[in-house]
Amino acid sequence: MKRILIIDDEVNVALLLSKFLTRNGFDVVTASNGANGLESLKNGEYNLVLCDYRLDDTDGREMLRHIKTNYPKTGVIIITGYSDIKMAVELIKMGAYDYITKPLYPDEILNTINKAIETQYALAQAEEEELPVVVPEKSAAAAAQKNGKKHLMGGEFVVGTSRASKELARQIDLVAPTGYSVIILGESGTGKEAVAKSIHVASPRANKPFIAMDCGSLTKELAASEFFGHEKGSFTGALYTKIGHFEMANGGTLFLDEVGNLSYDIQAALLRTVQERKVKRIGSTKEIDLDVRIIVATNENLQDGINKGRFREDLYHRFNEFAIYMPPLRDRGHDIIALAEHFLHIANEELGRNVTAFSEEVTECFMNYRWPGNIRELKNIVRRATLLTEGGEVPLKALPLELSNYKMPVLDTVPAASGSAQQAAPVEVKEVKHNLKNAALEAEYETILRVLREVNFNKTRAAEILKIDRKTLYNKMKAINAGK
Repeated sequence: MKRILIIDDEVNVALLLSKFLTRNGFDVVTASNGANGLESLKNGEYNLVLCDYRLDDTDGREMLRHIKTNYPKTGVIIITGYSDIKMAVELIKMGAYDYITKPLYPDEILNTINKAIETQYALAQAEEEELPVVVPEKSAAAAAQKNGKKHLMGGEFVVGTSRASKELARQIDLVAPTGYSVIILGESGTGKEAVAKSIHVASPRANKPFIAMDCGSLTKELAASEFFGHEKGSFTGALYTKIGHFEMANGGTLFLDEVGNLSYDIQAALLRTVQERKVKRIGSTKEIDLDVRIIVATNENLQDGINKGRFREDLYHRFNEFAIYMPPLRDRGHDIIALAEHFLHIANEELGRNVTAFSEEVTECFMNYRWPGNIRELKNIVRRATLLTEGGEVPLKALPLELSNYKMPVLDTVPAASGSAQQAAPVEVKEVKHNLKNAALEAEYETILRVLREVNFNKTRAAEILKIDRKTLYNKMKAINAGK
């Protein structure tokens, strides 16, 4: 179980935060001042420290300096009720993972904590494998193969034995030490962010920030502020100065997920920033020099987006200095089991369980299933199965019905060999209502299902391909389900 130390002299804030994090599976200890916090650090190991900047006996800057000097494997997030852009930049340069202002929003702080722990874990793994941090001569994947170990890249990418995984590891090894911008292509849920983290950890920027940004969730109005930041009062609702993601990632790596969803005007502003290596906050006249490596990811065909005028070709070529294709989980062979075992270990820690293995039926089911949701789907299914398992082995009944009832497609008949004296066995004809209406509905069902699979069940994209609106698609899917 991951351990977190909260240092805050506001007792109510510390108590609420402690209860929230405990409910989310963390082991939490609280301290009311800096001295008590340092004493707690002496008496136990912590994955992360959440430290208020203004304490009765010291401040966040001194606490950060002490923690990074004496407990370098412990991540630090500074929390404050005051927004000071200069102080935030200084703290991040000193080694803080992030700097967040009150009030605290549960989803936001939980996401930041999880990313901070993942980043600290990846850095610790690199150190344990004796991987150089400043100028790496050996990559994480190479060290794993040399030591005969499975190395967890970014927490989820396992260097396995399949040809697809070995090729992916080779490409990571090749590009990580360079400063190239990288496009990571692949289906949703294949672990694109995990690979981006692996590239960062095995690069000369490993001891600098890794900042991830989900472009798919950005509105047109929010995007500019999130990318470039803004000054207080620069627009209605700008109640405080905000650091943009480019500035936060300065010196390190900025990962842009689902980059194909960005609006065309934001792409133009992004291109200018990437070309000039300078950023200017909204409402400011001061330009800030940037030294940022950019890694982007998409599950869309950007070339198709260029042809349709949705994505800028000049920006695409800026990003596409090196491209990595993420293999879908169904093409990774027995790596599926290696990943499942890894997620089983994590689920055991989260839930306090001791589930040791998967039954033969479950293993066979995992290998036969097509995994439309890829690694993300596998992780969720293993966590659910661990919760439902009462003994030491995961049974088939612990899996969702779509897995346990999944059947591999097979041919209905096998033609007899030419010239064979043996008469072919009679083919059993299933009872079917032979009418044009049912035939049309069946064809429609197959077409909708095929398109949904091709776009990883993205209903908006499926509706576009089928040339119907989303409401019509939902109605047809509802009608199909009702008739089954």
